[in-house]
Amino acid sequence: MTGGSPGLLDRLRNPVVLLGILGLVVGVALVPVVWDVSTEPDGTVAVVEMHGTITGDTATKAMDDLREARHNDSIEAVTLDVNSGGGLASVSEQLYLAVKQTSQEMPVTVAVTGTAASGGYYMSVPADAIYVSPASTVGSVGVRAVVPSSATADNQITTGPDKALGATETEVRQRVETLRRAFVNTVVAERGDHLALSASELSYAKIYSGTRGVELGLADDIGGLDAAIDAAADRAEISDFRTVRMESPSPDALGQLGLSTEETIDDQVTVSSTQYLMVYGRLNALSAATETEVKTNGTN
Repeated sequence: MTGGSPGLLDRLRNPVVLLGILGLVVGVALVPVVWDVSTEPDGTVAVVEMHGTITGDTATKAMDDLREARHNDSIEAVTLDVNSGGGLASVSEQLYLAVKQTSQEMPVTVAVTGTAASGGYYMSVPADAIYVSPASTVGSVGVRAVVPSSATADNQITTGPDKALGATETEVRQRVETLRRAFVNTVVAERGDHLALSASELSYAKIYSGTRGVELGLADDIGGLDAAIDAAADRAEISDFRTVRMESPSPDALGQLGLSTEETIDDQVTVSSTQYLMVYGRLNALSAATETEVKTNGTN
């Protein structure tokens, strides 16, 4: 009887052991698993908007946003959302320089969400990549000058013949030619081997559809804002990112350009001083309500 005791005890112990194991398994199954659910992204892509006519107000806001992107350690890349037919030549040049400086510090891409013409295209060319939609428009690489209809108004007396106009007609033409060369040479330098147009062909200031713009090297690929943002993130080597949108103001276009629509003669807007413009489209059509619309006659 004594010799059988261990076997009996073993048989009695087995169920206890099994229940203990079962209880342990059930207990483990019921314990909630704690996962690392941190949602902190690797970085941020800032979307800087440039919509409407390029004026002092809209350009200043865009340049401030670009400066913020350069100085904010959490921002790894920038995408420009451009829908502009251009504006003042001097301001368009400032925007170009601001985008150029930003592209030297971080990836910059452009999404042409409508139009990037004249000054709107000028500001876009320093970017690492330009994305367009098939129906968007790019180009119009050129400059125009709008001069007063007369050197002096009837009720004004000036101390010199150029005081009211600011320059002779010859000087205005020379200034326009200087600006044209700067614009064309900048596009050639920035687009490089991608460009299938000569400097002479660029100087015709044609505007092209997005699809044709890609074929000619004025843009890089077909894609919307999301594609441009993803491309900027890829260049910054961040797979998990968030976007922060910075919107531009919408001032009265002609008023901010220093132009008056009180009188138009042969579709020209009366002005009080010479205005050098990198703008595409009819000036008297660039109102706040229609500034994002562009005349597309002759689009290739």
